[in-house]
Amino acid sequence: MWPNTIPAMVVRGARHAVKHTKPAVMWQTQVAIPSHIEYVAESFASISNNLIGDQIMSNSIYQQFTDYIRTETPVALATIIEGPGTGAKLLVARVDGAEKVIGTLGHPELDRVVSRDTAGELEAGRTGVRHYGPEGQATPEDLIDTPTVVVFIESFSPAPQMWIFGAVDFTAALGRVAKVLGYRVTVCDAREIFATKRRFPMADEVMVTWPTPMFEKRGSTLGPRDAVCILTHDPKFDVPAVQGALSTSVGYIGVMGSRKTHNKRLERLAEVGVNSPEQLSRLMSPIGLDLGGRTPEETAIAICAEIIARRTGHSATSLKNTDGAIHS
Repeated sequence: MWPNTIPAMVVRGARHAVKHTKPAVMWQTQVAIPSHIEYVAESFASISNNLIGDQIMSNSIYQQFTDYIRTETPVALATIIEGPGTGAKLLVARVDGAEKVIGTLGHPELDRVVSRDTAGELEAGRTGVRHYGPEGQATPEDLIDTPTVVVFIESFSPAPQMWIFGAVDFTAALGRVAKVLGYRVTVCDAREIFATKRRFPMADEVMVTWPTPMFEKRGSTLGPRDAVCILTHDPKFDVPAVQGALSTSVGYIGVMGSRKTHNKRLERLAEVGVNSPEQLSRLMSPIGLDLGGRTPEETAIAICAEIIARRTGHSATSLKNTDGAIHS
C-alpha cells in the first residue's frame, strides 16, 4: 500500500515555498490526502494549470503519469521550476525492475543527470529541489557564472523498508544509517525487555514478536527495494527469520555471524528444508562488505554499502580503479 500522502508541490502556491530554497538543500514536506489513489490522479488533472509557471504537462507525459499513479507504479516527476526551460518535465518510472524515462528538459546531458538523481530520489521515496546548469552541471564550481536550472523532483513511491531482526547494539547503528538513506525502519525482537522504542528511537516501528507471524502478516509488503537484516545470532530466531524472508520478494537478505556460525546456520536451514542453491544464493551471509570495519557504526555502513551494491548490480570496486561514469 502507498502512504496516504503526496508532496506539498501539488498544493497551489508551492512554487513560492520552494523558490528561495538554497542550493544542495533537500526538503521533504508532505500533506495528507485521502488514501485512494484515484484522488491523486484526478488532483493532477485539476491542478496541472496551476503548476510551475504557465506550462501544462504534455499529453503523453501526463497520460503516462496518471496511468502509473492508478496502477501504483513507483514514479517520479522532475519539473524545471526556475531558469532556462521553465515548465519542462521529465518522468522516471520503475517498471519491471528497470527505469523508464519519458520526456526531456532540453539538453541530453541535463536529462542524463536529472534522470539519475530522480531515480535516486524515487528509490528513497523522497521529494526535493535540485540545482543544475543548463547542460547538466551539478558541482558548485561548474555552476559559477552559469544560469541555474532549478528542478523540483516529486516522488510517488513509499519509502523502502528495512526490517532488522534482533534488538542488539548493531541494530541501533544500522537503524541510524538506514534512516539517513531514506528507509522506513522496523526493529523486531521477541524479547520485550530489549525491543523498546527507548532503545531504538530512530526506528519507525518496534515490534515485539517472532519472525514467523511477522512474515505471515506483513511479508507480502516486502519487495525488491526492501531489505531484511537478521542480527540475532540465535538459531531459534534467525532460522525462522531466514525462512520467512526467503518466502518474500525482498531484494536483500543479510544475516550476521562468523563464518563458523554461517556454516552451522546452513546445517539448521537444511534440517527445515532450506537447502536449494537458488534459495541460499539470496542470503548475504556473513552480512556486509569487507571494509575492515570494527565498530557497530562501521559495520552498519558496510551492510548498507552491500545493500546498495546488490540493488544497483554494481561491484564494490574503488572508483579509482574503474572507468566511465561515476555515482550513476
